[in-house]
Amino acid sequence: MSASAFPAPPSAVRFGYGTNGLTDLRLDDALGVLADLGYDGVGLTLDHMHLDPLAPDLPARTAQVARRLDALGLGVTVETGARYVLDPRRKHGPSLLDPDPEARAARVRLLLRALRVAADLGAHAVHCFSGITPEGTDDETAWKRLAESLAPVLDVAAAARVPLAVEPEPGHLLATLDDFHTLRSLLGDPDPRHVGLTLDIGHCQCLEAASPADCVRAAAPWLHHVQIEDMRRGVHEHLPFGDGEIDFPPVLAALAELTAAGYPGLTVVELPRHSHAGPELARSSLAFLRGHSTPPREPTC
Repeated sequence: MSASAFPAPPSAVRFGYGTNGLTDLRLDDALGVLADLGYDGVGLTLDHMHLDPLAPDLPARTAQVARRLDALGLGVTVETGARYVLDPRRKHGPSLLDPDPEARAARVRLLLRALRVAADLGAHAVHCFSGITPEGTDDETAWKRLAESLAPVLDVAAAARVPLAVEPEPGHLLATLDDFHTLRSLLGDPDPRHVGLTLDIGHCQCLEAASPADCVRAAAPWLHHVQIEDMRRGVHEHLPFGDGEIDFPPVLAALAELTAAGYPGLTVVELPRHSHAGPELARSSLAFLRGHSTPPREPTC
């Protein structure tokens, strides 16, 4: 059954698909596939195969992507979770927690570059995460490094009017919603328009005490980006819909409430280990999400 069999009702959640799950496709082709399927937007991971943030002529290449997005009517969130974009030997290295100040600075420069790209694309937000606490580093030191590293990024995000959306990531220093509020406190409770959350629904299932639907509602005041996939409790493995344990109708109802309350961002399917089947999974994922969404209630007299 095609995704078009599940047309989006008025004021529905705006769904996107992450390019980290379409790495076997050229970016131009990936965007075309998503638009043809009926997606509202894309989670664009800056990586060597998709708008390489370190290659020459980034402004010109960004302008070309902006024109393509506009022509296709796709919204965009910029994601910075490429595995080896900075270091070909260390997954997600260096991080904002690296013991070497120059290494931390390299990650900061990537985030600053991502903010410039996001501003040029008209993106909803720039996604980032803390990184894993390095061996031999105590928590107090790690949190201090994280806050100090992010301070200049937040200044640029505010000036660019592109919010930074920090993702709680299993196994990282900042792993839970409570950890996000720890960071907020260390940063001096910054304006949520400038720094907020990326909420991954699967991560909520994996390790949060509350249900994924309740996590959406708890995170709502700070949400700038949402990622979605299936997952099992205690196992950090991004799964196609139906292969995990999440009860999706309540989650999608909570996301619909969020949208109705004014959330302008995307809910992006996050399947970074399934690029071999990316186009088909993009089709079936949207069909699943549309098919399990509850249309908005008609107003009563």
